[in-house]
Amino acid sequence: MELTVVGSSGSVSGPDSPASSYLVRAPFEGGTFALVLDLGPGSMGALYRYLDPRDVGAVALSHLHTDHCLDLCAFYVGARYSPSAPWPSIPLLAPPGARERLVAAYRVPGEDAVEDDPETGIGAHFQHRDWAPTQRVGPFRLDAARVVHPVETYAVRVTEEVPDGGSLVFSGDTGPCEALVELATGADLLLAEASFRDVPGNPPDLHLTGREAAEAAHRAGVGSLVLTHIPPWHDRDAVLAEALPHFDGPVALAAPGAAWTIGPR
Repeated sequence: MELTVVGSSGSVSGPDSPASSYLVRAPFEGGTFALVLDLGPGSMGALYRYLDPRDVGAVALSHLHTDHCLDLCAFYVGARYSPSAPWPSIPLLAPPGARERLVAAYRVPGEDAVEDDPETGIGAHFQHRDWAPTQRVGPFRLDAARVVHPVETYAVRVTEEVPDGGSLVFSGDTGPCEALVELATGADLLLAEASFRDVPGNPPDLHLTGREAAEAAHRAGVGSLVLTHIPPWHDRDAVLAEALPHFDGPVALAAPGAAWTIGPR
């Protein structure tokens, strides 16, 4: 399978990147299945660089903060109003409340809009699935673990279900926790947020530093580490430098268009 970074900016879209969004693709039933992890602000437009969004087979949201989900509204606009509409309804894996979150983000208060229709509107376009310990979409097995963040948030392990299929783990947003280490154990690649600089006084149970992401990667024994979700107000190279002494494998910074082929080590 292949991981492509659509957007990697943390907390907000940045000058060089949309917010959180990642494309995972693998062969399936004679074609290619495309799974999108998160759809943060700016990611829908960027997605067109890599595929026709009509070909997205499923979307999975780590959590419902706006920097991870807001461009679901833009995806719906394409699905309903673009010249190629209607697009097929697809699974949306997310924490509970995603339907209501999506409707609230899209509609204008007081507007009697067709999008409010429970049968045809934005809340009905996706096949809503709450996160469960294990689910399957296309060629992928998705194992989810709740991590530590102010809202209900899940790290996700994506495994290609073929002989010797590769695996990647996306941390979502999280502070240091055993759940992430356990989920990532033995994975080929850990895509880990690194929103904080390694300085005193960071709030607990919110985000990782580069060092903390690297320590989790080391403890989990992953093959490689990719740091993401770095806000535009932080120096990306400094975050990388804080990570490097704490993990012996390859460490990279996520950036739009960066891609990794993931298979067995």
